[in-house]
Amino acid sequence: MQFIYVMDPMCSWCWAFAPVIKSLKAQYPGIPISLLMGGLAPDSDQPMPREMQLGLQQTWKHIEQHTATSFNHGFWSQCQPRRSTYPACRAVLAAGQIEPDSSEAMIEAIQRAYYLQARNPSDSETLCELAGEIGLDEVLFSEALTSEVTEQQLQAQLALKERWQINGFPTLLLAEEDTLKIVTAGYCDWETLEARLRQMGI
Repeated sequence: MQFIYVMDPMCSWCWAFAPVIKSLKAQYPGIPISLLMGGLAPDSDQPMPREMQLGLQQTWKHIEQHTATSFNHGFWSQCQPRRSTYPACRAVLAAGQIEPDSSEAMIEAIQRAYYLQARNPSDSETLCELAGEIGLDEVLFSEALTSEVTEQQLQAQLALKERWQINGFPTLLLAEEDTLKIVTAGYCDWETLEARLRQMGI
């Protein structure tokens, strides 16, 4: 039995869901959690369209109003946003290749950089800096970030997401033997998630 957490490090609802995942780990320490990168947006060097920027800013404000999540709205004036989250997904995979236990640390570093520190995780330079900040060798990380192995891992995870017909994040699955059950498709608070798990007999 294991949980499978399908997410994207640059998904704002996944940032809101981060405390829920921490509670899940604390309350169910005997059930491992596997990560699956969902990939919100492919590689792009183009600036994010203004309308999309405004829409995401409204999403951040909505999340702030309905959860205890904080955002640094200075990101939108201090950075050049791009609709490109695949680099951040690759960063999580690359970190895991270098140090198997560092994937979660990389997710947290990306989320804090993006949402609290107004740093852009669409930029490779930012991702390499974050790797160094969590104790990884930046040279090794930079090589892994653009390696064929990492790209193959990402494409395999994206294909798995498509096969499972997962269309939004966060999504939490429970895998037991040959069955997959959806615990939540979309954000929910810890109390709601815990109640669902009890209903499932977990």
